[in-house]
Amino acid sequence: MARSASPPSQPSRRLRGFEPAFGLMKDPVRAAGESRGFALTRLLTHWAETVGEDMARCTRPVKVGYGREGMGGSLTVLTTGPMAPMVEMQKEMIRTKVNAIYGYNAISRVLVTQTAPIGFAEGQVEFTPAPRTVAAPDPAIKAAAAQTVAPIHDPGLRAALEALAENILNRRKTKEGEK
Repeated sequence: MARSASPPSQPSRRLRGFEPAFGLMKDPVRAAGESRGFALTRLLTHWAETVGEDMARCTRPVKVGYGREGMGGSLTVLTTGPMAPMVEMQKEMIRTKVNAIYGYNAISRVLVTQTAPIGFAEGQVEFTPAPRTVAAPDPAIKAAAAQTVAPIHDPGLRAALEALAENILNRRKTKEGEK
């Protein structure tokens, strides 16, 4: 009795070609959203379309919580401290637009949480140094620096050394002027 040769089982392959990247991430995003109470991931992924570009720049949905009574949930929105009063005045508009996404009054109130947009540890005040004011160079110092580096034949090196000489001579002038 001869055995019938059966082909080895191969894993099934998708024959649809390339898929959009979000198609691969849909299940993990849905699981993460549901863990924070978001029944619809569209609220997270299309926040700017839901509340508008201006409001989306200063807010981010964080959590949807449902109370014990089950009469609507509460949406927690994250914003920065200076923007909180403006967001507080727009809470009813946010609630109305979010409920339009759900299709019924799923959200009964909006809570505003104030913090830095990237978290507590990294939420430092952004430091931007003051713009440097460059005074017009003194022609006497410029001439002295040019005379000092005149014997140098390489133009790149001469320019660098001339700038260095100007800085040194300016510093000396400043220190002597302070004394």
